[in-house]
Amino acid sequence: MDVEQRTARYGRIVEQLRALFAGTTDPVARMATAAAVLHAKMPGFFWTGWYLLRDGALTVGPYQGSLACLVLKAHTGVCWDALDRGASTIVPDVHAFPGHIACDSRSRSEIVVPLRDSAGAIVGVLDVDSEALARFDDADRDGLEAVAALIFA
Repeated sequence: MDVEQRTARYGRIVEQLRALFAGTTDPVARMATAAAVLHAKMPGFFWTGWYLLRDGALTVGPYQGSLACLVLKAHTGVCWDALDRGASTIVPDVHAFPGHIACDSRSRSEIVVPLRDSAGAIVGVLDVDSEALARFDDADRDGLEAVAALIFA
């Protein structure tokens, strides 16, 4: 799927999620729904889910895919990189990323997007892994940032 096709698909996903989210403001229900829709509709998404910042730790939230790490070691790995920098992180090869946390050794590339609450504070991250190298790019970043922005909207 080329960039234009993925961008269009993200647009349709965002519209679908807006309609679904009209039924609830509960962020956990929204995260679970977003993870399911993204995982089902985006090719190459091996693990799709959320880690939530709780008591200084990133703890797994709603997700789709193989078994996840329950708690991620602080300030280590791709999820913490995105959280600490306050910006999305795209990693073409997770095995070349210093401090990568391998929850599933089949993951080869990863994208992580900060999750902000309605006040703009980072409260977690949206994490997506792929079995393919270099699966994610700016189109994925833009699409996933749009999805994350809906959770507390």
